[in-house]
Amino acid sequence: GAGEQSSHVGDITQMLEDEESIRYEEEISRNPYVLNSWQSYLNFKKAAKPRDRYFIFERALKCLPRSYKLWRQYLQERQRNLRTKSIANKRYTILINAYERSLVHLHKMPRVWLDYCELLMTLKKGTRTRRTFDRALQALPVTQHDRVWTLFLQWVREFGVQETAVKVFRRYMMYDPMHREDYVNYLAEAGNHEEAAAQLAICVNDDDFVSPAGHSKHQLWMRLCDMCAKHPEEVGSLKVDAIIRSGLARFTDEVGRLWR
Repeated sequence: GAGEQSSHVGDITQMLEDEESIRYEEEISRNPYVLNSWQSYLNFKKAAKPRDRYFIFERALKCLPRSYKLWRQYLQERQRNLRTKSIANKRYTILINAYERSLVHLHKMPRVWLDYCELLMTLKKGTRTRRTFDRALQALPVTQHDRVWTLFLQWVREFGVQETAVKVFRRYMMYDPMHREDYVNYLAEAGNHEEAAAQLAICVNDDDFVSPAGHSKHQLWMRLCDMCAKHPEEVGSLKVDAIIRSGLARFTDEVGRLWR
């Protein structure tokens, strides 16, 4: 019958596939350290179950542990297959371990660190995310730090723990003090007017400071004076009167606005 016929076709297909697999396996046994041999095999097995493909990846990586291309393909595939799963899924632990193993060999590759940090951000792993960003900054040359800081600051703003954010921003200021205004904006939004005013005062008193947002020294002074006028109790640690008087001396055209 028709059922028997289709099962017969299935058997033949399977047999041909097995024969082809043996051919790839033989090729690999002859050239285990050639990336193309493994890539061809993975390409041939593209319709296989994830578990079977992972097994081939793991074997390939034992032979080629420094292959960026292989690791990236493997990590992305594992991640893609978890896309619809809950962040509590146990298989995420396997993925995290795979990232850690890849970094033993690829710790100078910023893209791997960024992918890993993005994964941890998605999984809402606070402490681990912060530590991984720290490790990325330690492992990568300073010329690569820009990309890490961009993501690190995005995470710290979304994470919502002000104490952590302040620590991270203070470290960022040591790396790039020209972005102090970003820190001021974060503090003002978070309602920490004392630290915001203190940081703004540093911008104003630094003759070399150039606002990336294009604000003039005059505008920065006005913002600082406004902050002091609106939150005098919180900005107590700064000499508020001295700041405002100094502002008046420098920008006499604003007298009316300040003493209104």
